[in-house]
Amino acid sequence: MTRFWTRLIVVLTVVFGLNYVIWRWAASLNWDAWWIAVPLVAAETYSLIDVFLFGMTVWRLKIRTGAPPAPSGATVDVFITTYNEPLDLVLTTALAAQRIRHPHSTWILDDGARPEFRDLAAEHGLGYVTRGADWQDMPRHAKAGNLNNALMVTDGEFLLILDADQVPEPEILDRTLGYFNNPRVALVQTPQYFNNVPVDDPLGSQAPLFYGPIQQGKDGWNAAFFCGSNAILRREALMQLGLVGYVQETEKSIRRALAASRKAIRTARKSADATSPFVDQMLRDVETATEHASAQLDAGHSLSEITYEVRQKVDRAVHALVQADVHALQADLEEISAMDLAIVGDAGVKVVADDAVQRLSAREWSPLGAMESVQAVLDALSVERTGEAQPVMPLATISVTEDMATAMRMHSLGWQSVYHHEVLAYGLAPEDIGTMLTQRLRWAQGTIQVLLRENPLVQRGLKWGQRLMYFATMWSYLSGFAAVIYFAAPIVYLVLGILPVSSLSFDFFIRFIPFMIANQLLFAVAGRGIPTWRGQQYSLALFPTWIKACTTAARNVWFGRPLGFAVTPKDRQEGGPRWSLIRPQIVVSILLVIAAVVGIARLTTGLSEPIGTLVNVVWVVYDLVVMSILVRAVLYRGYAPVEHPSGAETTSAANMVDRRKEP
Repeated sequence: MTRFWTRLIVVLTVVFGLNYVIWRWAASLNWDAWWIAVPLVAAETYSLIDVFLFGMTVWRLKIRTGAPPAPSGATVDVFITTYNEPLDLVLTTALAAQRIRHPHSTWILDDGARPEFRDLAAEHGLGYVTRGADWQDMPRHAKAGNLNNALMVTDGEFLLILDADQVPEPEILDRTLGYFNNPRVALVQTPQYFNNVPVDDPLGSQAPLFYGPIQQGKDGWNAAFFCGSNAILRREALMQLGLVGYVQETEKSIRRALAASRKAIRTARKSADATSPFVDQMLRDVETATEHASAQLDAGHSLSEITYEVRQKVDRAVHALVQADVHALQADLEEISAMDLAIVGDAGVKVVADDAVQRLSAREWSPLGAMESVQAVLDALSVERTGEAQPVMPLATISVTEDMATAMRMHSLGWQSVYHHEVLAYGLAPEDIGTMLTQRLRWAQGTIQVLLRENPLVQRGLKWGQRLMYFATMWSYLSGFAAVIYFAAPIVYLVLGILPVSSLSFDFFIRFIPFMIANQLLFAVAGRGIPTWRGQQYSLALFPTWIKACTTAARNVWFGRPLGFAVTPKDRQEGGPRWSLIRPQIVVSILLVIAAVVGIARLTTGLSEPIGTLVNVVWVVYDLVVMSILVRAVLYRGYAPVEHPSGAETTSAANMVDRRKEP
């Protein structure tokens, strides 16, 4: 019945939304104020698409009842990734991982290469992995590089990946490994749940909507994706992903080199040096070789054989040209020595004769120079990944967050994923707004990087449902631009009296109100009672973060500007309230309050209409309520320890893993 009601409200929401937005574009725009009218209806269209993508996500909600028994003899490596986290925090997670019941090996992946961690791991019988000399002066790729390095020195059939603060339950593998009885399952993701978050969750850390209806909906489309931690992955799928990625990148490089070679050859054939039939034939032979190599690439032939054959052809051509050049050079020297280059000038000093200069300028010199550019370009034909520490990179390195791109690539190869909706590890959420903003910015930047580099809508191998599930997450991070318009529109009306719609008539309300009611009902029904308001608040209130993520990610992808990688601190950052972190929101809030006061004043003097003023003042109040959460976030001083009935206080994840609950 839940699925029936969910789908019914999805249909109603989309129908009401289309009815409203189509009417807005066709009949309600105030073209006299197009500069605010068009951006507002564009923002509303963005929101409708966002609602449509959410509706499509929950259309296939998949409620799993549990995994079958784990496959017998399955070998597992538990990876605990760390860079600069405190030793005791990492050790708490590692010792809890050691107590996992299913046979496994526990590894600390220390990207900080700290000797004290190595000693501590040896003391407790834990595996310890850090980067070797091969990574020196090479791109490190942050967490993805850390995991890729560990994959090459371990051999477990399955990998449980945990962040340094994610303390696992002993039964985490017993409850999840059974899904891998299906040989096409590559990933099982479980929720990330944080036990240092108060009930009112002022920083919006728990994300019950995402680790619930959204992931369950994506699971229904076989698009539940890897979230970086609390996930089990099949090594075979990752290694296939790495090998396929290596081949694809190498093939792209070879295609670029062959295309550049043909261009260089055509340029060389137009030069004066190529007028010789011998030189022209050599250039034709090399051009034919590059065309043949491109055809072999299309046919799927071995990359190493293709590059070897082209290099052989080029080397023979260059060798022949060098030999011809030597003979030509000998003839040149003989001719030059026979020339009467110098004569005695009027002052009795020897100078070069004019006829000698003319003869030297008109001489056709050696043809080898015409081939130098060709050979330089063809030197790029290499199947070695010399710019990386290791040629095969199983986890994607195109983003500051490795998880989404890795899952998307696995799905494009035909692998399947599972979302297991049960809390099996307990972590630590940010305890101050600065840390939270750093975390959210990194997530958003990574997602936009993937969108710009590997847009799921055009990725081969993905089904259309999967394409839209990945795109839905990426699309949601564009909300910052729409938020700016939603804040600006009521300010413009209340201060200037300019309405972006032709009128706030019955036609407007009869379309707008049903859409808004259906939209909120959809969240309520799909969420099945879970709190979603905090997520809606932060979706709008963090508009500067989302805009910054989009612009910095675009500069990184298009212009190579570095993003940097900041590990989210696990401890609360000391100091007083940091109001500067929400300065743009404070400015917007002040403008909204001023606009409301001005609007009411205009109403009392008869300069504005009652309905328009009322609607926009209500809009302002809604915006202020949304952004009020940021005041609480700035003033939040961290999680207060929970006192057990026994009187003992619990402050760490290790002391709270006895609390089993659904997210």
